Amino acid sequence: MQDDDPLNDQRKEEADSDSGVSRRDFLKISSISAAAVPILGTKIVQAAGQPVRVYGPGKGPVDLTINGQKHTLQLEPRVTLLDALRDQLEITGAKRVCDRAECGACTVMLDSRAVYACSILAIEAQGRAITTVESLMQGDELHPIQQAFVDNDASQCGFCTPGFVVAFKAFLDRHPNASPQEIRRGLGGNLCRCGTYHGIQLAIAQMAQKEA
Repeated sequence: MQDDDPLNDQRKEEADSDSGVSRRDFLKISSISAAAVPILGTKIVQAAGQPVRVYGPGKGPVDLTINGQKHTLQLEPRVTLLDALRDQLEITGAKRVCDRAECGACTVMLDSRAVYACSILAIEAQGRAITTVESLMQGDELHPIQQAFVDNDASQCGFCTPGFVVAFKAFLDRHPNASPQEIRRGLGGNLCRCGTYHGIQLAIAQMAQKEA
């Protein structure tokens, strides 16, 4: 039931004014603040006395360095690194499967560390080296990890394979003398829905033998 009692409205105004700002003033301030937000690009605001760059809500310039090449994209701040790679740059090695950081199919390297591209915002990846599976093959020659997957028939549908290969490389780069058991633990964040784990384990063993 709607309350049309003007006395109630007056009491609400008086109660709100106790805090120093009435409801009417608050609505006015909110509308002014909303109007001040830029539709495109970024702006600088002061937070705790420090300048802070605010992105959005519209598109703004985002600079990404991918496989050693620089790209400047116009993106909304909500765009993930995976969406930027696949939809804006047609770099499609990283796959969208779970889209919630559970399967590892979208794995890329960010400053040599394996990350899920579906859970990193593109704006967070600025100023960092992004490496995708596309950079591993040199001309017509497969990377040794890719060759190990081929040699051991470690793929079925192949959707998870790029993520496994990138995660494998990131782990070996950081732990070149890791045992097969340590590598399997290191790849625990990558899942194969087809169940080709035996072939993947053979590929791991082949690479571990080369590194030994």
